[in-house]
Amino acid sequence: MTPIMLRQLWSLIETTQATLLVNLDDATLVQWLLKQLKMNSALNGKEADLLDEYIQSRLCLIRDLAQQRLAPELM
Repeated sequence: MTPIMLRQLWSLIETTQATLLVNLDDATLVQWLLKQLKMNSALNGKEADLLDEYIQSRLCLIRDLAQQRLAPELM
């Protein structure tokens, strides 16, 4: 996985509505993120598999970051 791919993923996560990141179930969230990345760059099968595994291993972090963005709205 290249640094550019990682940057694209985390940029996507930062710009996606926090409520979407929090409310989707794990499998749907992984597939949604992969679909968005595929639309913006040409991923081959191996890159998509690596990203799938990476996203799955970071779901807790992704949701924690989204929750932090939602916290000010709840106050």
